[in-house]
Amino acid sequence: MGDTILHQQYATNSDQSKLDQALDELAEINRSEAALPVARRIELSGQCLRCLSQVAREWVDLACEAKRIPRESTTCAEEVLAGPVSVARFLRVLLNSLKAIQSEGQPRLPGSSKAKSGEQIRVPVFPTSGIYDSLVFYGLSAEAWLREDIGAETLFDLTHLEQTENSTLPLTLVLGAGNVSAIPATDVLTKILQDGERVLLKMNPVNDYLKTVFERSFTPLIDAGLLRIVSGDAAAGAYLVAHPAIDRIHITGSTRTHDAIVWGSDPEECRARKASNQPQLEIPVTSELGNVSPWIIVPGRYSEKQLQFQAENIAASIVNNASFNCLATKVIVTYADWPDRDRFLAMIEQKLQHIPRRYAYYPGAPERWQRFAGTEPDDRQYLPWKLIRDADPVQSSHLFQEESFVCVCAETALEAESDSDFLERAVEFVNRDVWGTLCATITVPDAFRQTDHATLDRCIGKLKYGAVGINHWPALNYAFMSTPWGGAPGATLQDVVSGIGNVHNTYFLAEVEKTVLYGPLTLFPQPVWFPSHPNPEAVGWRLFDLYTKPSLGNLLRTGLTVALK
Repeated sequence: MGDTILHQQYATNSDQSKLDQALDELAEINRSEAALPVARRIELSGQCLRCLSQVAREWVDLACEAKRIPRESTTCAEEVLAGPVSVARFLRVLLNSLKAIQSEGQPRLPGSSKAKSGEQIRVPVFPTSGIYDSLVFYGLSAEAWLREDIGAETLFDLTHLEQTENSTLPLTLVLGAGNVSAIPATDVLTKILQDGERVLLKMNPVNDYLKTVFERSFTPLIDAGLLRIVSGDAAAGAYLVAHPAIDRIHITGSTRTHDAIVWGSDPEECRARKASNQPQLEIPVTSELGNVSPWIIVPGRYSEKQLQFQAENIAASIVNNASFNCLATKVIVTYADWPDRDRFLAMIEQKLQHIPRRYAYYPGAPERWQRFAGTEPDDRQYLPWKLIRDADPVQSSHLFQEESFVCVCAETALEAESDSDFLERAVEFVNRDVWGTLCATITVPDAFRQTDHATLDRCIGKLKYGAVGINHWPALNYAFMSTPWGGAPGATLQDVVSGIGNVHNTYFLAEVEKTVLYGPLTLFPQPVWFPSHPNPEAVGWRLFDLYTKPSLGNLLRTGLTVALK
């Protein structure tokens, strides 16, 4: 979701000394307290929640200052929701699962898994229990589709929890994302509290300002010898990647960075190593990388309210975090003969016009905007939102085959013989002609869902994406934390696409193929992630209170804040 830049440079002696010290300190855990039993993970999760409460507001203030978001702006809510709130939610849902494992031997799912004869198992993963999800996010649900050969008797993979006193904890280098603060934080928590690993987190230079906040948030993990956090440029990253003490690597970034780590930064060396299947690393590398995220609009009859809601839904997915997200919508796929096509696209453009521009804090953004928009931006610091209608996948292949990581979105129209034929063709199109396997969205008319549910179900199954949203932005699949997140299975080091493995998965499910989010065409009350929400930060902080201290009182305060918006 972010871009971790890495080049083969050499760290200075002083940098190496600091990095080596962090590695030496992490080595102590294997000499003193190797096992990490479930009870200990429960204890550490609760301690981290308490520490998080003490630094959350400073965390948000630092992020808003770095991204030049005025503190009085409603946009500050993004840093609340995609920072402390997401991390608190992860800790809470993981804590609930760990407690269930301790008392019952396995996680407690929010419903029964289901599968028709000969079909893959689908496991409910949202709304979760214990934190009032069914009330706070009324109307939304999600299920994880497991690999076809997984049976009901093997839903869970708890092998990482089965450690003995003589176990050694692998040392994982996490190369942190620079765009969304919850990403490096939850990557660390996933690796330690779920996978039972020690972690060296290298901060991305883009958000290194959060290092001290992270250290205070995760003091229990640092004191336990399970975590160290270091700063450094590309040279420091290259030094750590090649260090013999590192057992595993996890990266959130771009395929370019991934390939530089695995195959070499020199293009010729990279090609030669790939051709002979000789990676320069012999340790496991997991990843969450980029995506040209598509949004398919199934034609049909929509009410004016539904069209307006879905237009802002798409606009929100474009502008969030200034569009420096791998899950930002980059391609809209419409039906050429849909009577409401032009009107709907005009609605999206109108929504974008009313959303203030954002400071382009991510390196290289103006140059990328010019390349993908095809014109020079009128302001290189505050880039305009750009929707390109009728983009041609052949003439402008870069819009479909390269992740821009900037606020440019293309729209293209497909010919079809019927609504269902369009959906089939659209799924084939995004699988074949749009790069990436991370997430995709389908907006579906109510009548289609009722009368042609089998086609929709079949098309969801065909989508080669790790997360699918029905009527809603798959960013929620990431944010809910009980919903596994990662690229579609099948990626390899040679063709890594959107990454290998997944994070979160707080129900410890085995072999997840994809996570599917379902919801109606409109939601009430207005979603807190919509740009037009009048009071999103207050709602965000109420959610934070609810996750750090679940109670009926905090639920009522959350509801009251929403009602008084």
